Amino acid sequence: MAKKDRTGNRKTRDQRRNTRVPELGYYLIVTDTEGTERCYFDGLHSELPKEIQDKLVVKVVETKTTRLIDKCIEFTAYDPQYRKSWIVFDRDQVKDFDEIIAEAKKKDINVGWSNPCFEIWMHAYYGSMPNIQESWTCCDRFGQLFKSKTGYNYDKADKSLYRRLAQTGDEIKALKIAEQKYKQCIDNGYTKPSEMCPCTTVHDLVGEIKGKITE
Repeated sequence: MAKKDRTGNRKTRDQRRNTRVPELGYYLIVTDTEGTERCYFDGLHSELPKEIQDKLVVKVVETKTTRLIDKCIEFTAYDPQYRKSWIVFDRDQVKDFDEIIAEAKKKDINVGWSNPCFEIWMHAYYGSMPNIQESWTCCDRFGQLFKSKTGYNYDKADKSLYRRLAQTGDEIKALKIAEQKYKQCIDNGYTKPSEMCPCTTVHDLVGEIKGKITE
């Protein structure tokens, strides 16, 4: 049976045969926010070397938290063999945080979670992931830090977010800090993501994408 495209029309064999498979992969990132993650990952892709951009797709899709997994499955139903699926979301006030992560993993969907929020990952660009439990406090403190480092107000819808962050911070160090924090939580006996704070796994996704430069 022919598969349908996003408009609901069935794809012909010729349409499927002519779909270009990106040499370095197709990353589908499904998030539950309207600005920050899209601006960050779109910016990350646009800052990659041109020859890498042409071989790598990074698609960001936004939906409700309760729909993260379903939306991911929906978008990967077509050519799943080369699409790498990720959901990216924060603990914030999500009651089923651990359950969503566990369910995603059972369905072979990668998870880039942050506790308490995505800003804790961006904090690492400036040398630390401070012990902050509340997302609003984390956002506020990151905003102050971002302004002091870049001279610009922190705006979740800023399309230059990634570029400003990468230019004024240290991404390699950020990756190391995030990995160390994650390991520290595990070593301290924390097994549930909701208990691991401050912590994130977004660095796994970022490191994997940036690693394409050396492939």
